[in-house]
Amino acid sequence: MKISNSFFYIFCLSISFSLYAQDWPDFNRYRQNNYQVGMPSEDENRIVFMGNSITEGWSVIYPEFFDGKPYINRGISGQTTPQMLVRFRADVIDLKPKAVVILAGTNDIAGNTGPSTVKMIADNIFSMAELAKEHNILVIISSVLPVYEYSWIERPLDPVPIISRLNAIIKNYALKNGHTYLDYYSEMVDDRMGLMEQYTADGVHANKDGYKLMSILAEKAIKETLSKANIK
Repeated sequence: MKISNSFFYIFCLSISFSLYAQDWPDFNRYRQNNYQVGMPSEDENRIVFMGNSITEGWSVIYPEFFDGKPYINRGISGQTTPQMLVRFRADVIDLKPKAVVILAGTNDIAGNTGPSTVKMIADNIFSMAELAKEHNILVIISSVLPVYEYSWIERPLDPVPIISRLNAIIKNYALKNGHTYLDYYSEMVDDRMGLMEQYTADGVHANKDGYKLMSILAEKAIKETLSKANIK
């Protein structure tokens, strides 16, 4: 039986989508790396950074922050909080860190995996924090970085009030539950409530100067969190 080219193309495309759907949280991205990292040494203050492209890009644009430190980057570009929540055990808990730095939510607001309410986003972040706490991992919850406009989105969307509301909710949650709130937002926001021009090239992602500032803030939050837990 002769199969048309269009049918064959559709068939291949469906297989590709099916394969992607089977690894929607992208477990495979860090599977080998996680195996190679192994368990931390007894005196290692391992920290895992869980996030999206902003976290992933940190190691690329400003690798100096991670060099020579027990810091593990587990950011995946484009990811939303439900995807991070699904892979949280594999990419955070199983690595046995002393603390996790969670930076998540901006892609949910942008609608990368479909519509999300502020409550849905916050609940996923809370769930990651609760999983970490259950496994004796200290929690540092980062603010969502300011965004005035997502340039790739054509539909009407004003992220400014959404980000402000989400940050207020996760800050309150962090403080009430004994976690650390890492406030990038207040240090990087401009007059129109977007990301300061000197810290970004596209209004969403940090550039090298942005990462330098974030590194200072993150390092301070990590030291304070470990110190509160009497970890040297």
